[in-house]
Amino acid sequence: MNRPSAAARRKYETSHRAAPSPVFGSVKLTHAERKVFPDGKSKADVARYYAAVMPHLLAAIANRPLSIVRCPDGIGAACFFQKHMTAGFRLVHSARLHEESGGSASYLYVHSADEVFELVQFNVLEFHPWPALIEDTDHTDLLVFDLDPGPGVTWSRVIAAAQLLHERCTAEGLTSFLRTSGGKGLHVVVPLRPAAPWSAAKEFAQGFAYSIAESHPRDFIATASKQRRQGKIFIDYLRNTRGATSIASYSLRARPGAPAATPLRWDELPHLKSAAFFTIRNVPARLRSLHADPWQGFDEVEQGLDGKT
Repeated sequence: MNRPSAAARRKYETSHRAAPSPVFGSVKLTHAERKVFPDGKSKADVARYYAAVMPHLLAAIANRPLSIVRCPDGIGAACFFQKHMTAGFRLVHSARLHEESGGSASYLYVHSADEVFELVQFNVLEFHPWPALIEDTDHTDLLVFDLDPGPGVTWSRVIAAAQLLHERCTAEGLTSFLRTSGGKGLHVVVPLRPAAPWSAAKEFAQGFAYSIAESHPRDFIATASKQRRQGKIFIDYLRNTRGATSIASYSLRARPGAPAATPLRWDELPHLKSAAFFTIRNVPARLRSLHADPWQGFDEVEQGLDGKT
């Protein structure tokens, strides 16, 4: 049998040598080529997306207790939520927080890009922060109203619903902001400064949601009963309780097409095609093309639940 030449062996070894693991910040990404989404987007593509949106993502999640969605084998296999610290993380932070049950647990949080990249290395796709900062988990600094359309609800009705909530917030003296959920609906977000106690936030959010549902009973429902959602939009106010979370602005979703929760200006809403229009593919380009942050002024808003500064 003829043996291959040394040159031929070197050529074969070079062509079959594993590509070096890419590095994001100080984090080496292993298995970067692993396919995460059905269209072929890989773990490396996820990391590159988060690198592109990192300052905006950190503005939404830094120093907040965090729930994450991990998909070790891509979204076609089992994914799972995680909110507590586990072995393996070197960079991610944790804080011991009391729970409603009376006990306590170690909750995840991050405050830098390297910590986010470590989570991506551990196959994290979604980021769900508390509406509270880690240094004050007994108060919330924002309200989130999640408009969740039931079966039979057209997209035009979801748009109209968000516009109605915007108008009602304005009537209450509250400045509100808009984002896609990356799923089926939209989020109306109300910053609070000073932060409000959870009991007051829940009472306000519940009253606000029920008021709209009662005045527009054919369009809205404020109870979580799935049996009653046919043709209606659920105003999910339950995210405004201690320990509850919402998808972060600029977080990807573990869904086909890799949609991303994306902040919008209110004047963009009438032209929006769906809640999943913005994805891993077009959000970085959108950010590069914007002349101003869609949520410009969010951090400067000073308002309480009574609409007063």
